Amino acid sequence: MKIDVLTLFPEMFEGVLHSSILKKAKEAQKVSYGVVNFRDYADNKHQTVDDYPYGGGAGMVLKPQPIFDAVADLKTKNETSPRVVLMCPQGERYSQKKAEELAKEEHLIFICGHYEGYDERIREHLVTDEISIGDYVLTGGELGAMVVIDSVVRLLPGVLGKEASHVNDSFSTGLLEHPHYTRPADFRGMRVPDTLLSGNHAHIDEWREKESFRRTVERRPDLLEGYPLTEKQKILVSQLKNQHHPS
Repeated sequence: MKIDVLTLFPEMFEGVLHSSILKKAKEAQKVSYGVVNFRDYADNKHQTVDDYPYGGGAGMVLKPQPIFDAVADLKTKNETSPRVVLMCPQGERYSQKKAEELAKEEHLIFICGHYEGYDERIREHLVTDEISIGDYVLTGGELGAMVVIDSVVRLLPGVLGKEASHVNDSFSTGLLEHPHYTRPADFRGMRVPDTLLSGNHAHIDEWREKESFRRTVERRPDLLEGYPLTEKQKILVSQLKNQHHPS
């Protein structure tokens, strides 16, 4: 996968893209990164990338020309038809499902804005996706892009140590992940559940499924809306709901 980022603050990405899994993925040649300051594409001597909004109002708006030209240049250099992702508080709320979708692409371009917003023609004629990482406002799109990039790259084949490492992550199955324990089995009187020490993998799988549903019922019951429950799981969820909210 090729990932390009258009930003006015390329230095923000130095630590993130050269650390942990993102660094290892690059070293293993599973992904390559490009961070571009789109100010370099401004067609005026002062390299301005923003201007006052038509009709008046507070703040500055990013001009279309530098961003259109930067994206066109990246498409030409890579000879691809990339997904062009606009980081924006008005965009689709980001989810694991979206991460899995983007992880199938060969080339992603992220546009990180600042100031009051983007010229609307960028939305209408350039981008393929608008993404928001939550219902709050950040200074710019850089932090959001980092979140999306991290969640996508870890899904690429061969990036994580074990192919199944991400399969049972929270949200990957549509549910929250079950609790985890490690040695010692007894830490200051706090014991690991006996089932996990039993060596019976069928019982362990059953325990993990039950605890995954329990945690979802208690913390994110909204995730169960529309979830394809089996008859056995419906009974389990009903029991867990009664335990969590006894009548």
